[in-house]
Amino acid sequence: MAAFDHAFASQKVIIMAAPNGARRTYEDHPALPITPAELADTAESLLDAGVSVLHLHVRDEDGRHSLDAKRNRAAIAAVRERVGERLILQITTEAVGRYSREQQMAVVRELRPEAVSLGLIELCPDEGAESESAAFFAWLVGEGIWPQYILYSADDVRRFDEMRRRGVFADDRPFCLFVLGRYSESLEGAPEQLDAMLGAVDCAAFPWAVCCFGRRENDAMLEATGKGGHVRLGFENNLLLCDGTIARDNAALIRQFRESATGRLPATADDIRNQWPHP
Repeated sequence: MAAFDHAFASQKVIIMAAPNGARRTYEDHPALPITPAELADTAESLLDAGVSVLHLHVRDEDGRHSLDAKRNRAAIAAVRERVGERLILQITTEAVGRYSREQQMAVVRELRPEAVSLGLIELCPDEGAESESAAFFAWLVGEGIWPQYILYSADDVRRFDEMRRRGVFADDRPFCLFVLGRYSESLEGAPEQLDAMLGAVDCAAFPWAVCCFGRRENDAMLEATGKGGHVRLGFENNLLLCDGTIARDNAALIRQFRESATGRLPATADDIRNQWPHP
């Protein structure tokens, strides 16, 4: 598969948005989109700002993170009604301590989304889970679902690449997301952390993107684009503009990035769709 080859990455940057996440609430920011209608409003504003992929989290009636298929369908339908096919909608399988790997795979099989975000350590925690995980990953490819594998450390990157070379993902060039920093009061991401992940293996062998927790999000995005990567920004990871003020909304973070980035044009949803096969 020649998906997201070097010619594509040299010309286009994929701008993904993660507008809500699994943990933040209206108390963190009143413009955090949680309901389907709010997600639709946000999707439209992000599309106008240059986003091509929307990373979706949905909540239950108590505001907690949910992998419920019905709630995901409601959110997807609301966004599709507003923006049509101009955004790729990527559901999450994040466990947040609530869901088993079996439940994570089950919701994807039920929904058959266009794209999905998968925590590698959650879906395939060890060698004992590898056979079942490989079958699931092959099913994704066969269904034309675009997976993105989430990696948190240089060790994760090395494991991902070793699995890739053995064919576990049924794809020579699976797409991954490097996460800089984690949810913590004291730990934030920094652009310098990207070097350790890029230095772990030959990352030119597969396409990658970066997200960064905390106030240095935009710096990390510029570092990533300068090294041939793609980006994910949004309130899931950061609420602050570079000047330290709180962003009015998710679109403000995207516009700030667009104003500071140079060289590569934003990819459209159709640009991305043309890079991976559909059945």
